[in-house]
Amino acid sequence: MAVCQSAGRMLPPALRDHLSIVFERLAVIVSGADSRSLAQRVAIIAFAIRTLSAAIAFVSQIELARLMGEFEYGVFIFVWVMAILFGNLSCLGLHSAVIRFLPEYHTTSALAEIRGLTTTARIFALVSASTLAAGAAVGLWLFGLDIENYYIVPLYLGLCALPMIALGDVMDGTARAHAWPIAALSPTFIVRPLLILAFMLGAIHAGLPHDAITAMAAALAATYVTALGQFLAMVWRLGRQYATGPMRIELGRWLRVSVPIFLVDGFGFLLTNADVVIVGLYLKPDDVAVYFAAAKTMALVHFVMFAVKAAAGPRLSGAMAVRDLDQLTEIAIESARWSFWPSLAIGCTVVLAGPLLLSLFGPAFPAGAPLMAILLIGILAKAFVGPAETLLTMAGRQKLCVALYAVALAANVALNATLVPLFGLTGAASATAGAMFVEAIILYVGVRHTFGFTLFAFAGGRSISDEKEAIRP
Repeated sequence: MAVCQSAGRMLPPALRDHLSIVFERLAVIVSGADSRSLAQRVAIIAFAIRTLSAAIAFVSQIELARLMGEFEYGVFIFVWVMAILFGNLSCLGLHSAVIRFLPEYHTTSALAEIRGLTTTARIFALVSASTLAAGAAVGLWLFGLDIENYYIVPLYLGLCALPMIALGDVMDGTARAHAWPIAALSPTFIVRPLLILAFMLGAIHAGLPHDAITAMAAALAATYVTALGQFLAMVWRLGRQYATGPMRIELGRWLRVSVPIFLVDGFGFLLTNADVVIVGLYLKPDDVAVYFAAAKTMALVHFVMFAVKAAAGPRLSGAMAVRDLDQLTEIAIESARWSFWPSLAIGCTVVLAGPLLLSLFGPAFPAGAPLMAILLIGILAKAFVGPAETLLTMAGRQKLCVALYAVALAANVALNATLVPLFGLTGAASATAGAMFVEAIILYVGVRHTFGFTLFAFAGGRSISDEKEAIRP
């Protein structure tokens, strides 16, 4: 303690005072028992887990790429992205509806509804994902001759993983609804990627080939171990939280809420992964590997926006609760600046270091360095409008969000389907950046239409009344 105090006295007074305020606020968050402190504590833990998981994912992907080479790694990435995508979508948003209903039921002590929701969500996810996997397996068997041979076995293994991916998503939602961030995020974002790498290394040590089939088998085993372990831990924890008893099932009500959430989240999830999928459909696995490595490296810049949204969320919620639109405008524009300028600085740094970072994946991967500069343009376009998505979500404009993301997804698919066959990886990066531009523009328009103010990083921060006066004819 004395060392810390001595070190603190060595800092400039202004910095020391600023840090003391930060540490005081952190102390309140850590020790506070009120709902606001709990929410802030959960947000901090979630951000720490996501940051750690990004580092783990980046390192594990480098190791997998070096183990397999770009061709086999490209096959694995294409299939694994597809498995995660459709495993998540097969829940039809019910895993997110759990987050919506469980706190309500907990507040009213509706134990029968809690038991019904937690049980039904698991069964629904397993049945839905299994049905989708079975249908896809039949289609794969019927049309397998039209698919490249090197994809067939990995695709079957990926289909086997769908039920456990869906179950894991429901367990994530259940844990988040109870404000258990470690139980919610660590299995999927920390344990699973570590197990994939560990099982892959074990398989290679046992003499199995360094190919996509081995990697998908490792991913399948890791998914089952993680999901079943999370399921057993959650059942035990829920058993301690709630007494056993009858269940009440309101599936119709839950689905009426989950389907709009599914559309919003589904469009967003598809928007995030459409480029990798389309590259895999049109180009060779080597190209998929190079593109994924470049996109994964540039994803490091997204954490600026993730952090800003996490920090701005409670402030925006507070301003919206008291209906202070001037304060809401100020916070939103300030957050846009904090999204854009750090994203610009970090993005330029990552692009400059691109050849070095990509060389970690293998000798063929630095060819993706020019793609990073193109992707950065799109990332900066999204950062330019800051927390626009958060604002619209908090305003309850789910239908508007669905429409906006549908347009953005359509632009993404159309641009990728047009440019990838013509220009290869450069076309893929350009299409993804263009789709981000479209997304930023429609989010800007959505905020302008909903709140009446202009949201972008260079906005002057005028009040709502000033804004309306400026546009009055």
